[in-house]
Amino acid sequence: MTAADFWPHPSRRQILTAAGATFAAATIPRWASAAGARDPRLVVVVLRGALDGLSAVAPIGDPGYSGLHGALALRWDGPHPALRLGDFFGLNPAMVNFARLYDAKQALVVHATATNYRERSHFDGQDVLESGMPGPGRVDSGWLNRAVAALPAGERVGGARALAVGATAPLVIRGPAPILGWAPSGLAAPTDDLLARLMDLYDHTDPALAKALQAGLDADRLANRQGMDALKPGGDLALLMRKAAEGAARLMAVDDGPRVGALAFDGWDTHANEGGATGRLAQLLGGLDGAFAAFESELGPRWNDTIIVAITEFGRTARINGTIGTDHGTATVAFLAGGALAGGRVVADWPGLEVADLYESRDLRPTTDLRAVLKGVLAEHLGLSADALARAVFPDTLGVAPMKGLIAA
Repeated sequence: MTAADFWPHPSRRQILTAAGATFAAATIPRWASAAGARDPRLVVVVLRGALDGLSAVAPIGDPGYSGLHGALALRWDGPHPALRLGDFFGLNPAMVNFARLYDAKQALVVHATATNYRERSHFDGQDVLESGMPGPGRVDSGWLNRAVAALPAGERVGGARALAVGATAPLVIRGPAPILGWAPSGLAAPTDDLLARLMDLYDHTDPALAKALQAGLDADRLANRQGMDALKPGGDLALLMRKAAEGAARLMAVDDGPRVGALAFDGWDTHANEGGATGRLAQLLGGLDGAFAAFESELGPRWNDTIIVAITEFGRTARINGTIGTDHGTATVAFLAGGALAGGRVVADWPGLEVADLYESRDLRPTTDLRAVLKGVLAEHLGLSADALARAVFPDTLGVAPMKGLIAA
């Protein structure tokens, strides 16, 4: 069955960490699109651990689905029915905000998608997903950072244009382009008197560092006003996702804020007691759903020029295992949302779920290269050239054409 297009110096670092901020540039300039009227934002959310796409966006119309996915399969009826994305696909009921955005044509799903990686190691899969390279262990930079560095010449101005949220910058956004980072330090907040003394010291001895310190402190204060202390270790993951999104959106909404951002969340490895419409996976999906809603709310009018992409390293097995979970698989889903999106669709060249259709007789077969999706967003939303995408951003991918039609005209 085919269903296509269903609708630093150590002492300095210690000082800055004590201030609660990390950074890589002194200023964040305004970044206006070459088109003039648009001021695009792009957020990449990495879901580490491998997402079960068949329980996130269920092919309920496929006759093989319920038999393979058993107790985890979504259904149209019952106490927790799937949210309809047409007659074939159903969305996990935990994602009510995404469903609302989908109905407003501001969200879409790409199904049966995967990177070029075909093994089942989390570490290698995440490396390929975030580096954008043909194989694991090749570089220390990520495709999103290289995309920022490859922006057209008119866009290349000084200062930080990308945001990393978390204690460690995700690989996807590390690299030569400067980034602004924020993470709670877990240390006691410095007094205003100490900060004033530090600023005075560096104003006289290192003006560049003084500017960088000020930028980091400004980001820290803005993020803390939005409740990002919930990001400290031990916090509830669903709450963490929503609070991280709120803080990131606040930073990206200001006129001189970063235009590209990256967040990463662990915990999507569901070998046991996964749950389908309810349970652990539904709780995780509810957290992601809350993050989408937080971006929409906190970005305000900037939402109309925003695209958010949520991706994972690979999918999970079509059959459930003996502990009512799923093992490492291959194809899965990518979630896209934002006011700049041509949404209201599930994009899928559906491979089917008969045993003969499965990849290695166990996984949903990948039919869409995730790099084509990401290239399509970068080309249409940020204006990167096909040559830059194939050579710098995703090296050795001349044969992977950017997906067209993802961005609203």
